[in-house]
Amino acid sequence: MTQVPGSPGGAATSGAAAPAEAPRYLDQSIRLVLWRHGQTRWNVEGRFQGQSDIPLDAVGEQQAERAARLLAGLRPDAIVSSDLSRATATAAPLARLTGLTVTIDKDLRERFGGLWEGLTDAEIRARFPDEHAAWLPPEGESSAVVADRAGAALERIAAGMAPGTLVVVVSHGAAIRLGAARLLGFPEELWGAVGPLANCAWSVLGRRRSRWRLLEHNAGTLPEPVLSDDR
Repeated sequence: MTQVPGSPGGAATSGAAAPAEAPRYLDQSIRLVLWRHGQTRWNVEGRFQGQSDIPLDAVGEQQAERAARLLAGLRPDAIVSSDLSRATATAAPLARLTGLTVTIDKDLRERFGGLWEGLTDAEIRARFPDEHAAWLPPEGESSAVVADRAGAALERIAAGMAPGTLVVVVSHGAAIRLGAARLLGFPEELWGAVGPLANCAWSVLGRRRSRWRLLEHNAGTLPEPVLSDDR
């Protein structure tokens, strides 16, 4: 992995036939595939992960392998990931299939949960009822801060890519949802209209004539409960 973005490259495969290319939304100048990491033990236990570096569990590793085979068919030009291990481990199978290097961007990290990290929702409700009602973790990040941080990272990634580029961005539930809402220009009171992502599901944003559009949301899975820090 590298922290210095390289020039976009075409997809390659290692020891397997390349999957058929999926539609590439050719009217979009830049496309961002926003891919949430696979399942962790804390997801299953309902614990707020935030920026705690919790690894994928065995199911999460299988989810990443399956999703990578689907996403390789989009022939991505670049992969950018949060530095947390559950994100980089999710990105790894796609990097292996495409031959691309994973670029790390710390601004793609999940919302910092402050005193909530490691607690279940029931524990948060009991200890911090007012903060839970406002969804504002003590000593953590507000939704607006996360939207600004993640949205700026997505804009920066897009600004460094050539027209016609497709970038897979591996991040986290709240960071993806809030960053996407910021790019789409949604006012804060409408951020809740963007639903959460399931583990290893993705959304696709396309930029056309300097405007961002939501092309897909929560793709890649059958309907299932969302195990997430996001509300």
